[in-house]
Amino acid sequence: MSRAHRDVTGRASCGPGCPASGTAARCEGVVRFGPAGTIHRSRWPNGLRLLVHEDHAAPVVSFQSWLDVGSRHEQPGKTGLAHLFEHLMFNEAEGMPPGTFDRRIEAMGGQTNAATWTDWTYYHDEVPADALEELLELEARRFARLVLHAPQVRCEKDVVANERRLRVEDDVDGTMGELLWATAFRRHPYRWPTIGWMEDIRRFTVADARRFYRTFYVPERLVLVVAGAVDPRTLHAQVDARYGRLRARRREATATVREPAQRGERRVERTLPTEVERLAIGWRAPAYPDPRWVPLDVTLDLLAGGRSSRLHRRLVEEEEVATSVRGSLAPFRDPGLLELWVTLRPGRSAEEALALLDEEVARLLQEGPSHEELEKSTARLELGLLSQMLTVEGRAEEIGFHEIVTGRPDWPWRRLQRARRLRPERLLRVARAALRPSARTVVGARPLACEEASA
Repeated sequence: MSRAHRDVTGRASCGPGCPASGTAARCEGVVRFGPAGTIHRSRWPNGLRLLVHEDHAAPVVSFQSWLDVGSRHEQPGKTGLAHLFEHLMFNEAEGMPPGTFDRRIEAMGGQTNAATWTDWTYYHDEVPADALEELLELEARRFARLVLHAPQVRCEKDVVANERRLRVEDDVDGTMGELLWATAFRRHPYRWPTIGWMEDIRRFTVADARRFYRTFYVPERLVLVVAGAVDPRTLHAQVDARYGRLRARRREATATVREPAQRGERRVERTLPTEVERLAIGWRAPAYPDPRWVPLDVTLDLLAGGRSSRLHRRLVEEEEVATSVRGSLAPFRDPGLLELWVTLRPGRSAEEALALLDEEVARLLQEGPSHEELEKSTARLELGLLSQMLTVEGRAEEIGFHEIVTGRPDWPWRRLQRARRLRPERLLRVARAALRPSARTVVGARPLACEEASA
């Protein structure tokens, strides 16, 4: 790095000895990652990106394949295809019968899994460093030569349908979560669940699967993230041999759907198989890369971030209305929701809890946080980030997620800097604009009556 020069973005451009030399890849420089780490970025002519975070503290490697495709890329009537592919990718590829991939990973002494959400799909493997070349062969084969015939698609459709029954239709929180997002959003694809609607899952055909595969499982949408005990030059040559010659396909543009502004509070109530009343509230919130996201994240922590938070103290400890209060803020590419969830005690009502919650939110927006509260909340956020950075798997996940969602793999550290610099007045401006009743959706669940439950 002594010969590297810094540009205005804080990236280092590679000089002689660049690991991409001798391959078809173009070096895109080195990005600082935390106090001492770096990420080397390369891009192939077919659009494939490779991000390498070298760390020889242990002889292990995390290999992650991040795809710029999630449920937001689906169409009405075809929801759930992105998640279905997460299952299909573990099935069969040319020259690799069903079950081969998992058995080979286990034989290496490694582990593998995958996940899908609104904006992305990713596959991750953790293996001993000396197994990386064999792993690359397996991953490149299933990415480029997946087998999609009726038996494979039919089998995985059944698996996904059962997963939906377990996680949504037989789960009160799952049902309420779907209802919350479907009510809060009218046009944007965030309104449907990543797992898909059951009627769509049942109607999937082999033609649907093949069309989705041709459209989205292309080099232009693929980001490979490799972290751990790896030699970057050797890795580039291995990736070049297996992925670099994949045919580039024209990346189909994804239409940007803008959700109309919400003009008033939306309320929905359902009778569900729960022993106590429950409450889910979602305020319209900015996209993850938006500068307002961090102040809202800190606001959420002040309200519902653990046992010392304002809502836990008021609703759970002082008034004893609820047994739990939790929250989340969607880290999505487009505007999402800030959510608060309350589980009531037996005999207490959601309306009672909502009134107390509104009082606490109004008090925070009026008075603002104390200096001690703000310091504590920022420290909690910093601890969460540093805990994620303890393993190469955690670091690779942060790199891949932020490359896909923000285009900046170093975004976690930038987010932390924003939180450290946050002042109460800035937090209040953002929170007051966001936490308005006219910008929220309220979903209530009440228990089934005795006769309904026994019917």
